[in-house]
Amino acid sequence: MMINSIGFVGTGAITEAMVRGLLAAPAYASEIHVSPRSAHIAATLAQEFTAVRIAGDNQTVVDRSDMVFLAIRPQIAEEVVRALSFRTGQVVVSLVAATERQALLNWIGADVHLVQAIPLPFVAQRQGVTAILPPDAAVAALFDTLGTAVQCKSKKEYDLLAAASAMMSTYFGIMETVAVWLEKSGLERPKANAYIAPLFASLAQKANSPGTEPFSALSREFATKGGLNEQVLSDVDKKGGLAALTAALDGVLARIEGRNS
Repeated sequence: MMINSIGFVGTGAITEAMVRGLLAAPAYASEIHVSPRSAHIAATLAQEFTAVRIAGDNQTVVDRSDMVFLAIRPQIAEEVVRALSFRTGQVVVSLVAATERQALLNWIGADVHLVQAIPLPFVAQRQGVTAILPPDAAVAALFDTLGTAVQCKSKKEYDLLAAASAMMSTYFGIMETVAVWLEKSGLERPKANAYIAPLFASLAQKANSPGTEPFSALSREFATKGGLNEQVLSDVDKKGGLAALTAALDGVLARIEGRNS
């Protein structure tokens, strides 16, 4: 399946990742229009892909696209979106973080088909998992091309997955903590990195394998009774590590839902 024309209002890192994924062989779009902001990223994409067109302004992106992605920071979203004119029935996909659906519709000011999505950088390699709200066949098909789409039935589901996506930095932070400990304990840093990255990648691959047991079962499987893995998990739990993680997720969900403003 191929969409004739896709547009991106905002040309940052996520736009670049999506464009690269969409235009990897086989391409998913015949034309992709990008805004002139972030000129370096726009120019780089246009040089690499003949399907990429740099629009003169954001309105041109909207006018020339069947499906428009709003890939802008929430701090400037209202100003940017209110200035645009959309077509009735046009498919608009908002990538704007922590922004209420009704606010987006008010800013758009037209009867569009609005879907919200949370793509992650891995869409560039067509390995991203993307939450979308509400369920939508066409938008889900696009994100399935870029990895996997998870169609949420409610705002609560969508907000919960948005909170879970905030774990990415912590994941790498744990890897860094282990690598720093290894280095301080006498292992060369390149060797530490060369060991830790594949270890974590293999664990993620195991968890994502078809028919894999629940995470709790995997945790027990990798924690031999009286063994080293069991000891680390137990110590982290006793020192409040797991409770701190749960509290952090509660906090980020409150922020997403606007309960701590």
